[in-house]
Amino acid sequence: MELLFLALFAASLIACVVTGASVVFVLVFGYILFFFYGLIHGKSVKEMLRFSRNGIFTVKNVLLTLLLISMLTAIWRACGSIAYIVYYASAICTPSVMLLASFLLCCLISFLTGTSFGSAATIGVICMTMANSMGIPPFLTGGAILAGIFFGDRCSPVSTSALLVSELTKTDLFSNIRNMTRSALVPFILSCVLYGILGFSVHTGSAADTTRNLLQDYYEFSPLMLLPVVIVLVLSLLHVDVKKTIAISGLVGMAIAVSVQHFPVSELPALCFSGFSPSDGEIAKLMSGGGFLSMLRVYLIVGISSCYSGMFEGTGFLNGIEALMEKLGSRITPYGTTLLTSIVTSAISCNQTLAIMLTSQLCGENNPEKSSFALDLENTVVVIAPMIPWSIAGAVPLAAIGAPNSSIGVAFYLYLLPLWGLAVHLFR
Repeated sequence: MELLFLALFAASLIACVVTGASVVFVLVFGYILFFFYGLIHGKSVKEMLRFSRNGIFTVKNVLLTLLLISMLTAIWRACGSIAYIVYYASAICTPSVMLLASFLLCCLISFLTGTSFGSAATIGVICMTMANSMGIPPFLTGGAILAGIFFGDRCSPVSTSALLVSELTKTDLFSNIRNMTRSALVPFILSCVLYGILGFSVHTGSAADTTRNLLQDYYEFSPLMLLPVVIVLVLSLLHVDVKKTIAISGLVGMAIAVSVQHFPVSELPALCFSGFSPSDGEIAKLMSGGGFLSMLRVYLIVGISSCYSGMFEGTGFLNGIEALMEKLGSRITPYGTTLLTSIVTSAISCNQTLAIMLTSQLCGENNPEKSSFALDLENTVVVIAPMIPWSIAGAVPLAAIGAPNSSIGVAFYLYLLPLWGLAVHLFR
């Protein structure tokens, strides 16, 4: 029966992809489907609602962080932080190193901030804007950015996914980070080499002055515009809670937007809710975005799908499948099982959070060594989720930076990490 219900959910997901319908509708259908499964197996409506609530509580920090990030990206646009960096960095970056620079910058910022979505909406937008002015194909830049933002999303001390993995496996976060650093060294170096080769081989033009002139005409430039970014970097290095870090940066950004950019105080609530929307059409193409509404679909997807985890655990939905995973593990190694499972869970869950939860539930019993299992999760499901075209893990960052889905094909680090992990397990 469990396989039948999963097949129905998978069929609805495929129909969604084919028709182009919102994945939110599929997730609602899935919620009804799995809720009904619980009722069939003797659970009451009250129990199923409690299971759903338990699932949401597991990701409440993720939801709150997403809310703060959506507001911060709008504030950084309004106060000129992104514009300031684009203006000066575009004058010194050459086209031949832009792909490698995009990857490395996104690795750095995502490591410091711990968020792939936030990194895409900030440094990702900056890198894409500069690369576009140099004539670099967006799908190449998008791949470098996508790979870079998940470098930190995987191993940052302030990453919500790293925190989730440590909570699910009952392991120490900083011990996990040390293990992740060692296992990522070879994939990281190979990724740098590949982006370096691509950068020198692709035909590009020189950096356009048009973008810089537009930014200079619209914004009142001041070094203060960098302060919100510096705050995020410094507080992240000091291991200050990510929510506090984002909130402080946002408040400072608001003050700069009002005092330096003369942004109306009365429009600050609208800025946080609906995002930055400058009246200048050319600037709007470069800088508009952010705000609560920009992440509304993401909130719904994470919120609804997190209910699945609670219901699966409460009803024992995955018990039979766990037994299959245990048998499979004896044949293709526990890592191979985790890798295969993560592909399936990423495909059916449509987001990274639920994929991590499901993979942990399905493969946890087959991995008694929890620190090793935590590393396996980080080397598989955390980076595989963004490679699924219909998953918000990759779709949201690519949409934020204006890159096509084909960018997934050149996000080298996301491929190399799980493949290197598989090679290590097979030949050690």
